[in-house]
Amino acid sequence: MVSRRRLMMFLGFLPLTLALPGCEWLADKPVSIGAYVWPGYEPIFLARNQGWLDAQQVRLVETTSTTDSLKALTEGRVDGAALTLDEVLKARASGLPLSVVMIFDISAGADMVVARPGIKNLADLKGRRIGIEQGAVSELMLTESLRAAGLTKEEVTLVELPVDQQSDAWANNQLDAAVTYEPVASKLLGQGARKLFDSRQIPNLIVDVLAIRNDVLDRSHARAIRHLIAAHFHALNHLTRNPQDTAYRMAPRLGLPAAHVLSVFKGLMLPDAAENYRLLAGTSPELLPGARKLSAAMVKNGLLKQDDPLTALIRADFLPTDFQQN
Repeated sequence: MVSRRRLMMFLGFLPLTLALPGCEWLADKPVSIGAYVWPGYEPIFLARNQGWLDAQQVRLVETTSTTDSLKALTEGRVDGAALTLDEVLKARASGLPLSVVMIFDISAGADMVVARPGIKNLADLKGRRIGIEQGAVSELMLTESLRAAGLTKEEVTLVELPVDQQSDAWANNQLDAAVTYEPVASKLLGQGARKLFDSRQIPNLIVDVLAIRNDVLDRSHARAIRHLIAAHFHALNHLTRNPQDTAYRMAPRLGLPAAHVLSVFKGLMLPDAAENYRLLAGTSPELLPGARKLSAAMVKNGLLKQDDPLTALIRADFLPTDFQQN
C-alpha cells in the first residue's frame, strides 16, 4: 500500500496546481460531471465544498438519480458522470461512448431490498408492491433477489418511482418492499423496514465509477480530469483521517444526522489511488473479469442484448502516477 508520507507529499502539490496562472485549461470551459446523492460519490462534493476542487477546471452538476445523470450525458449537458458499471455498459450499448477513468466504490451491502416487518423472507414478496427506480442496478438487484426467492416479476407488483421518493411512499403505506440504496436505505430501516437481500450476495457486480465521454478524453481536458481525480483522493484521505469532521460536513447533502453518516459507508469498499491502479492499470486490468461477469449477468437478465466487448472500457492514464509504486 501507499505510505501515508507519499500520500501527503502528493496531496501537498494539489493547492499549487490550483494556483498556477496561465495554464492552458483556463481558456476552456470546465469539465462537467453529473452525480446524484450516493455515499461513494460524496468525496467529490466534499472536495468542492472545501475548496479542493477548482471550479475553473471542474463543474459538478447535481442530479436526482442515475436516470437523470444518463439523460444529462445523452443530451450533452455533462461530459461525464458518476455511474454504476452496469449503467456504463448499458449506455455504451445504446451508442454513448464512455470510458471508466476511476472507481469510486464497490458495493458490499449498501444496495439492498428491504420490506415491512411482516414480510419475513424473499418468498413472502409474492403478490407484494415493490418500489423500484428505473435503472440497471435496481433491475439487477430485483432480478437476483427474485431469483433467490424462486419468483418472477409477474408474481410481484412493481411500483416505479425515483429512489428519493421511496421514503414518503413508505410512510404513506404505498409500498410493501423496496429496491433501494444508501442513504435512503437507512431512512427506510429507521421507519421499520427490514433487510432481505443486499449486494454482498452478488459480490463485485455493483461498482461505482467515474465515466467520461471518449471525445472529452483528450489532451486539452486531461489536466482537469486528473485534477478531479486527485481532489477525490484528497477528500477520501480526509474521510479516513478525520471521520467525525467529514461526517459533519457530509450530513447535509446525505440528509442524515452527522452521527449516522459513517454507518452508510460500512457497506462500501472505497479504493484509494493504489487500489485503483491495481484494478484499472496494466494490459489486463483486474476490473475486466468482473466487467465480463457483469455483462454476462446483464445479458442473462435481459438488461443487455449482447455482451459488451469491453473495448476501450478502461482508461487508467488519468490516475495520479505518483501512486504507481508502493
